[in-house]
Amino acid sequence: MDREEKDYVLEKIMIQYGNELVRLAFSYVKDAESAQDLVQNTFIKCYKHLDSYRYDAQIKTWLYRITINECKDYLKSWNYKMVQVKSFVNETAKSILPSTEKTVIDKYNNDEIKDTIFSLPKVYREVVYLYYYDSLKTEEISEVLDIPVNTVNTRLRRAKHRLESMIKEADLSGR
Repeated sequence: MDREEKDYVLEKIMIQYGNELVRLAFSYVKDAESAQDLVQNTFIKCYKHLDSYRYDAQIKTWLYRITINECKDYLKSWNYKMVQVKSFVNETAKSILPSTEKTVIDKYNNDEIKDTIFSLPKVYREVVYLYYYDSLKTEEISEVLDIPVNTVNTRLRRAKHRLESMIKEADLSGR
């Protein structure tokens, strides 16, 4: 692939997947600027490795995996530990939850919902985000996170159970 072809392919990829990769990164780092930087790193890696991309996985799955690995590396870094988390996801909590549960939770303040979702352990939060917000199938989540499909299903079930318990507890405490 020559340079012009690579530039063209990268531009198409950036237009098609840029926004959703930033949202994905934001779900990990909870900082808009850092999320954009991480996605920029994803596109740099994509460009560098475009020649060696084997097309045995969907390009979207490949980009998600690169982005998640970038986020995990960032979260382990010294820089992240020194940066204070600025804000939570804007107005996405309602769309994360399935519609039947959404009606039960609609009475809660958005900040409380975000706090509840983001208080889940990372292993649950990431599958909830990918499944409900990005509408990935469990098989795709399995590929992105490099875990078995059964593990994805288990984590989704446990996350849902934890969210239900947390919401009932908050309801009982009179939030």
